Formats: sequence, C-alpha cells, structure tokens
Amino acid sequence: MPSPISQAARRIHVYGHVSGAPQAIASEFGGTVSSAPEHESDLAIFVINPAAGIDAPTIALWAALDEIQIPRLVLVNGLDGQELDFEDAVMVANRVFDQLVTPYLVLHHDDGSPAALIRLHDLSIIDYSTTPASVRACDPEHEELVKEFREEFLEQMQEMDDGAFAAGILFPAIPINLTNGIGLDIVHDYIKSLPSSS
Repeated sequence: MPSPISQAARRIHVYGHVSGAPQAIASEFGGTVSSAPEHESDLAIFVINPAAGIDAPTIALWAALDEIQIPRLVLVNGLDGQELDFEDAVMVANRVFDQLVTPYLVLHHDDGSPAALIRLHDLSIIDYSTTPASVRACDPEHEELVKEFREEFLEQMQEMDDGAFAAGILFPAIPINLTNGIGLDIVHDYIKSLPSSS
C-alpha cells in the first residue's frame, strides 16, 4: 500500500464544467483543476454532471489528451436525485469521449437517492449506507437487472490486459457522490494502482 508521500507524488489533473464540482473532486483526490491539457500528468480525471451534460471545452480537452495516452477516469458526480442517471451520462460520454467501461453501477434507495454500487466483475454490492461501507453478495433480482451491462463489461475487459488503465487505453467511468462517499474508495484504489511519478 503506497504511503501518503508516494500518493502525493502523483500529478493528478481534474477537468470538467463547474457543474461537476471539479474543485471539490481535486481536493478529495489531491489534484489540480486545469482548463488546459496537462501533458506532464499521471492521471486526468474528467468530471461530469448528468444534469448539465458535457460542454465543448471539456470534449476538446479529452481530445487533446488522446495523443499522449495519459490514464483517464470519468467521474459521474451529482447523482443526488431520481432524474440524474449514471447510465445516461455514460451514454453521452461514449459519444463525445471514447468508449468507456463501467465496472460499477448505481443502486438506489426507494426515494431515488444513490445507496450502493454493484461491482460487475463479481456481482458484489458495496453498501454505502453503512459506516464503513460493507460488501455483500447481490440478490437474484439485482443479478437479472444488470445482466446485459455485465455481459458488455466482461466482453470489453476480455480485450484488455491488467495494465490497460495505467497505459491510458482503458477509460473507467465511476459513479460518485461526495455527500455519502459513494465511489470515492474506488477512485482512490485506481489512483493507488498507478505508478508514482517520483
């Protein structure tokens, strides 16, 4: 497990419209908000808010980083209400960025607020309504609900080796919620998986 010093040595740049709260994301993950493509970077985090879509400057920044294959994560933030949908945001990002992979999907409370993530690799559920978050096996109805998404994800992963994310050729989209911590641990794990720039 990397020490805080090696984590701090990673150069993380955060891009995205203000509606995605890039400054809060940068604070959470030890990054810097940037409005220009940073070539000296260990990770580019693109933040999108489903309610606002993806603006032209953010799309241009993604394209500018294509040539240098910097590892990139897409964080879908602002999943507070029933109308704001992770899958819809990913569909838009697939059209204007590159093909993304979705290793996790969002599960909601009855009131529509996000409560947990289901990991498509093994169908385990990470429940963020407990402190700390707890992991359990999924129910049969959840398995049926995500079946097509899981098949697509596993098919995408068959073509990639373990280092595809760090090599800048695999782009995970992660649902996050800064209020209740959904997905933040997953993003930290991705950051830890990167080589240090020191």
